Amino acid sequence: MRLRALVAQVIVLGVVFCVVFCGTPAVPALAEEPPAETVQTTPEPEKLEAGLVSDEDGARAIVELAVPAQAEQVAGEARLLPETDVVLQPQDTSFIVVQGTGESLAELAKDPRVVSIRRDRTYSPSSLASGLTLVGADRAHAEGADGRGTTIAIVDTGIDAAHPALGSKVVRQACFSVVDEGVRSLCPNGQESDTSERAADAAAPACLDGQVNLCEHGTHVAGIAHAVAPGADIVALQVFSRVDDCGAGEPCVTAYESSLLLALEYLTRLKDTVPGLVAVNMSLGGGLYGASCDGEPEVQEMRGRLGALLAKGVATVAAAGNEGSPGAGVPGCLSGAVTVGATDDADRVPDWSNHGSVLDLFAPGVDVDSSVPGGRTEIYSGTSMSTPHVTGALAVLAQRAAETGADASAGALTGRLTAAGRPIVYDGVAVPRLDLYGALTGAAPSPGVTQNPGDPGDPGPGDPGDSDVPEEPGDDPSPEPGTPPVGPTQAPVPIPLPTVTVTVTVTADPVDPPAVAAPVRPTMCVRGTSKKTLSAAKWAAEFGTGKGTLTDATLRCYLGMVGKASRVFPELGGASTPAAARRVLKPAKRTKRTVFESELLAAWLNWASGSVNLTARVNETTSVGDALTTAEVRRLRGSFPSASASLLGRHVNARRT
Repeated sequence: MRLRALVAQVIVLGVVFCVVFCGTPAVPALAEEPPAETVQTTPEPEKLEAGLVSDEDGARAIVELAVPAQAEQVAGEARLLPETDVVLQPQDTSFIVVQGTGESLAELAKDPRVVSIRRDRTYSPSSLASGLTLVGADRAHAEGADGRGTTIAIVDTGIDAAHPALGSKVVRQACFSVVDEGVRSLCPNGQESDTSERAADAAAPACLDGQVNLCEHGTHVAGIAHAVAPGADIVALQVFSRVDDCGAGEPCVTAYESSLLLALEYLTRLKDTVPGLVAVNMSLGGGLYGASCDGEPEVQEMRGRLGALLAKGVATVAAAGNEGSPGAGVPGCLSGAVTVGATDDADRVPDWSNHGSVLDLFAPGVDVDSSVPGGRTEIYSGTSMSTPHVTGALAVLAQRAAETGADASAGALTGRLTAAGRPIVYDGVAVPRLDLYGALTGAAPSPGVTQNPGDPGDPGPGDPGDSDVPEEPGDDPSPEPGTPPVGPTQAPVPIPLPTVTVTVTVTADPVDPPAVAAPVRPTMCVRGTSKKTLSAAKWAAEFGTGKGTLTDATLRCYLGMVGKASRVFPELGGASTPAAARRVLKPAKRTKRTVFESELLAAWLNWASGSVNLTARVNETTSVGDALTTAEVRRLRGSFPSASASLLGRHVNARRT
């Protein structure tokens, strides 16, 4: 069963964009749904992504073409369609980006030169010394294996190339950053692309919001990769854009799929002139799949770009994500990616790390002290921090392979890492923890360790009780942001992947008594621990002004998780803000469609709150995950069967844990 949280894929590149992409599975049969409830609709064009044809407000879509030479002609045809605009037309690339209504996009899909039309999704971003010792990087360096002669690419939020911790190893930069309504480019030139000397500068004007640098993530990630492979050169790519209002007027960064595709094409061409390029780091991602997403239609172009890099000997290393679930987001769910989860220095899996058979490796990702812009360092946690450990390790192995004449293909290097890693048996699945020195020397793996989710002392995904988001009044409050750990058992808080915001410590004027404002740490949004489900009406009350018991931060957290896990929300259902969610949950007019959508959104919110699990059974043959998948497929097809809405209402939103 796949989890997307069964069917999600949002690519918000705050700095976390995962890159991985299975035919559409058969829709589980639901006994409660009589055939008479099925709504007959006109079939959508096969090349048009499900749901786009019913979008009356207009959508930003990637139009994939058979050959790049046809882009000019197809763009011209698109401009002739009503309420349609070509917003991006890259040179020598097999796609254009069009803003248009579902009707216009359906018309464009009829063009034989068009291969597919899908939404231009967004992705988000996914924190040394003890970790370097744990994976044996220090011993590798002592033997001259430091990645010299190789190059690694960091596809992220840009880099502070002058940071002392990077040792002047940033040798090339490029930027691909979308400009749209309410969305600003993070390229220093303010345009959608830049390949100048400082094109990926993390101190670009749009990266700054007062004293907060929205682009810290990339420098932190690069610092970790450099610490593992200090001899490797670094190519920095900025792929994020700035969204000025991500809620409550606060800005954030996000990456569009089109920017990622352009960055991966750039790296594929770069390999021809920089043969030492061996690995690409993507500590970002969107969506959640419980198994390989190779067959998903919407990820085929991303899958193709990863395949093109792999064919040239370049591995793509992706963060699994911080949802605390079995599976990974895109691109980590793609079999062409090396997918990485997080462990601490005691080889425990923290409760927020994704896990399971989709992962290739675990690596240190808890309390990692690394570089951030301005010559400073910060301690962050997350699968974003685990991923560059593996990227750097591949560079070190590639150097040694070149020196000894061993197989230096991406597959061979990755195979050495997975064969040498210490097995971490978690939730019934064994995934190796990175052991660079073991892979370098061919040593046998260390004895495995088995842990069960929820064991005392084991911060596993079965016990997400350390969320920074409060649940119900009266619960033990979580530590305030910036509060130091109070004991060895306190769970680390991973840096948010979708939005990277860091507050700099400010010192008062010297003439006054010394005073320093406490640094504010970003809050990690994770699933809640509620013990009861809420009906659609009760969720509507929660989103009503002053009528609920949950905080605005909690509600926004849950909506953000739903937006990553669901295909329908927020892109089609328009439930990305509390006010919009309330309108879906308590519609002004009750129709088959509005009732269906309110029950579907309530079910997703109950999942996000922790009151229902996807593996729970609603009847003998159907799980909650199956029911959600079925409902989403039907919604995307324009069908709103009453029996499905009733099933969600009675067996998901009214169940008790």
